[in-house]
Amino acid sequence: MRSRVLLVHSGGFTSRQWRRLGEDLASDHEVLMPDLIGYGAQPRWRVGEPFHFKQDVDRLATMIDGEPVHLVGHSYGGLLVMQLALGRQVRSIAVYEPVTFGVLGEADADARAEIGQLGRYVPDASGVDEAWLRGFIDWWQGEGAWARLPPETQHAFREVGWKLSEEVRTLGANRTSAAQYATITAPVLVLGGTQSPPAERRVIERLAAALPYATLTLFPEMGHMGPITHGAKVNATIAAHVRLHN
Repeated sequence: MRSRVLLVHSGGFTSRQWRRLGEDLASDHEVLMPDLIGYGAQPRWRVGEPFHFKQDVDRLATMIDGEPVHLVGHSYGGLLVMQLALGRQVRSIAVYEPVTFGVLGEADADARAEIGQLGRYVPDASGVDEAWLRGFIDWWQGEGAWARLPPETQHAFREVGWKLSEEVRTLGANRTSAAQYATITAPVLVLGGTQSPPAERRVIERLAAALPYATLTLFPEMGHMGPITHGAKVNATIAAHVRLHN
């Protein structure tokens, strides 16, 4: 029987993010590639209604009952994957810059302060808050990144802005610690880019150090959006990890 692999996209995007990786793995795996709540084919999350990232975790959990699966996630999807793996037997995990901010400790006050900038703005009642979206995108991708996005991409972010901001609010308050993640015994591939925000690089370093069976790989030419900007290389690295642990 072919093993299953769950591919979880980043906040603000859809399952199409992993389309090429899914096509590759489908030759010898059962691929699960859902849209998260509020994205893609899913109904939009109502503006003003509270949301907690655990709602996405709970929905994904219903999809992976039975035999252990491989878990793959990017950014917010990486956080969801790591949360799914807590207390659950999985075959392997591959995450690109998961936002597991709770792994930062007392010695990481500078990184925590930097991450705190993500909460500087609160979207207005319409959910279309240009200041928040600009601050969010620019924090992750560099100053001016929001302005450089194509109009259709900006529109797509505006459409999901409220839900995206609720994800950021609740994951920012999450305190799942390095010690808790250390209970995960599956082989974990932690990926990242050296062009990403220093605080996020600290996060993945702390996470990889805590996990008992983790490998940390940094790509010098990539930033936080490596799975999209350098998809072929990231996908090949993940596919090799998944197949190694079938």
